[in-house]
Amino acid sequence: MKTSDLIDQIAQSTDRSKTEVREILDALLDGILAATKKGEDVTLTGFGKFSVRQLAARQGRNPATGESIEIPASRKLAFSAGKVAKDALALAKIPAKKTAAKTPVAKKVAVKAATPKTACRKRV
Repeated sequence: MKTSDLIDQIAQSTDRSKTEVREILDALLDGILAATKKGEDVTLTGFGKFSVRQLAARQGRNPATGESIEIPASRKLAFSAGKVAKDALALAKIPAKKTAAKTPVAKKVAVKAATPKTACRKRV
């Protein structure tokens, strides 16, 4: 979905003009950026939380040449989805197949062969 599609959808569901919705959306995004620039978190209850994460400097590799390069430290805007958003996107659980309980396998026991009666008789 593009910004214009989102504006169209909001304008249609709220009976407001597209220009008015665009101004509101721009103000919302500007407010989120202004707060995160200051290092504050922006929490939209039920939807999620915007925060700034610090990335440390690290070694990287140029994929074209294989040369090792230094990647400088940076900040990035991160979003963590809230419970309502996670629940809305969760896939329905597929019930597990029920399998028959495994019966224990009887161990094979070596049985001595019976000795013939004639072998047990005493010879006189």
